Amino acid sequence: MSVPHPLNQAVIAQALHDLRNGQLRRCKAMGFGEQELSALKHPALVSVLINATVPWCSVTVNRDVLQRLLRQVADVEKEIAAVDRMLRLGASTEMVSKFYGLTHQEVALRRDMLDLPKRRGRHPGLSEEQDTELWRRWEPEFKTRGIALDDSLSMLELTLDLAEALDLPASVLWSTIQGWIDQGLV
Repeated sequence: MSVPHPLNQAVIAQALHDLRNGQLRRCKAMGFGEQELSALKHPALVSVLINATVPWCSVTVNRDVLQRLLRQVADVEKEIAAVDRMLRLGASTEMVSKFYGLTHQEVALRRDMLDLPKRRGRHPGLSEEQDTELWRRWEPEFKTRGIALDDSLSMLELTLDLAEALDLPASVLWSTIQGWIDQGLV
């Protein structure tokens, strides 16, 4: 017993779907001409095409588009990892929103998924000793990395590295560093 070719079935299903939704151009882009599209109006002819055991169509892979899609997956994974790192290091909801466009609800959900404790209010500011230690570490690293004052992503990366090293909330460090920049101390 011969089995219908699955590619034929998939192409006919897609073509019929597109035609029902007024997407004539999509059908033509797949390779259908006027005569073939006219045949799709007749159930008996559609049945012949669907049940054909030999493939009457072929698939080509657009490698550029495929590679771009695969890179998007990697980019999304990097973004998720970056957001998770920010939240674990005490970044505020406003920081995550600014850099990654997440809503307050999305940040709250992410915090829940990471099992982070719920906080009410802000972290306390830095003590004078902590402020001095932050400057002692931040200023030379800022210069070594050659970060421009308006390069927010590089500045964020440095802030997160320091939050990790100093075991202090990233939101407090970010606010302190932005204050130094606003005051022209850099």
